[in-house]
Amino acid sequence: MTFQTITLKVPHTVYQRAKRAADALQRPVDKMIIDTLRVSLPALDGVPLEMVNELAAMSTFSDEVLWEVTGSVMAPKLQTRLRTLSAAQRERSLTHTESQKLNDLRREYGRVTLRKAHAYSLLRERGLYSHTN
Repeated sequence: MTFQTITLKVPHTVYQRAKRAADALQRPVDKMIIDTLRVSLPALDGVPLEMVNELAAMSTFSDEVLWEVTGSVMAPKLQTRLRTLSAAQRERSLTHTESQKLNDLRREYGRVTLRKAHAYSLLRERGLYSHTN
């Protein structure tokens, strides 16, 4: 792993919090700050460009809001339309309009799924979720 050296000015109270946490864990304060940044800054490699800002903003969400996101689903009416068009596609060629709608619905389903997965990831990083929950 390569490192970038920076000079960072932080308020004294923030430094003291990092120092106390580092002391409690018997770790150097710079490692504590790096770990904190690693957890709080989302890894967004491979995320669709139109969702990068939305997913990055989720790192500022409260735990309660993240839990709400994990329970989100695509609107039932849209789910039904997605299933109907998917079934129709297996049986026949879709019209151009139907094909576009199916692609739109699949993208929306993917967005909902990605938001939920990212919320679970953030909760896991905060120590509030494990796959055994």
